[in-house]
Amino acid sequence: MSSLDERTIQDFDNQWSRYDDNEGWYGSLALFSDIISPLMSTDDLKGKRVVDIGSGTGRIVGMLLESGAAHVYAVEPAARAFEKLKSNVKSMARGRDVTPLNKRGDEWSIEAPVDLVISIGVIEFISDPGPTVKRCFDALKPGGEIFFWLCSHEGNELYLALVQPLRKFTTFLPHFLLVSVVQILYWALCAYRMLGKLIPLPLMRYLDKVWWPMSARKRRLVIYDQLNPTYLKYYKKHEAIALLEAAGFQDIEIHHRHGYSWSVKGRKAHSVLGSN
Repeated sequence: MSSLDERTIQDFDNQWSRYDDNEGWYGSLALFSDIISPLMSTDDLKGKRVVDIGSGTGRIVGMLLESGAAHVYAVEPAARAFEKLKSNVKSMARGRDVTPLNKRGDEWSIEAPVDLVISIGVIEFISDPGPTVKRCFDALKPGGEIFFWLCSHEGNELYLALVQPLRKFTTFLPHFLLVSVVQILYWALCAYRMLGKLIPLPLMRYLDKVWWPMSARKRRLVIYDQLNPTYLKYYKKHEAIALLEAAGFQDIEIHHRHGYSWSVKGRKAHSVLGSN
C-alpha cells in the first residue's frame, strides 16, 4: 500500500469519527435508487449477497439492507471508522445480516462467492485500484455483477479548475481550519445555486437533485469530503470502463449520472477460461 493510500485511509478515519451518522436524504433509499439507476434498481438487490467496498460508517450498508439484500459484507479499512460502522450496524433493523470486515479493498476474503460487489464513492480515493477491482472479480460467483460509482472528469471541468488548486493546501489543514474553509465554500455554493435559478450554470442538476435535499450539515460534509482526503481522482469515461475491463469484467455499462459522476456496471462471465 502506498503512502498516499495510508494517508487517505487516515484522513477518512478522522472524518468518519467526527461525521458518524447517516440521517435524512443522505442515507435514504431514495438517494440510493438515484445513484444506481438506470443501470440497476433496488429490486435487483432483493435476496442478494453483497460486498460493500469502503463502508465508512455504514451509509450504503443501510441502503442495501433496506433494498432487501440477504446479507452484506461491509469492508472498511480505517480503525475508528470500523468501530463506528459496527456500532451503527447494531442499531439497524437487520444488523444481524451484516458481516463487518476491517480490511482494505484489496485484502478482504469471504468463504463463498457473492452475487454483487458495490462501491459508492470510494474507488476514486485509491491510488492504484487495480488490485481492489481484481479482488472484487475473484469474490463474485459466475454471472455475478459489480457496480461502481465514481466522480467524473467530464462535466466537472470548471469545478476542478477551482477545487484542485484548493486541495493542494486543504489536504494539510487541521480539522478546525478545514471546517472554516468548508463554511465559506458552503455559502458560496448556496449563492451559486440561487444564481443558477436565474441563468444556466454548470452542475445545477446535481445541486438541485442531490446536494440540496440533504440537511445543511450533510451538504457541508459533501464539501469536506472533497477537500479532506489526500488522494482523489476524477475519472474520464474511458478510464472508468478500463478499470473493469482490466479485471476481466464483461458487458460493461456506463451512465453519466446528473452530468457529474459515472455509474459503471460489469458482469463476471458464467464460465471463465482457465477456471475449474
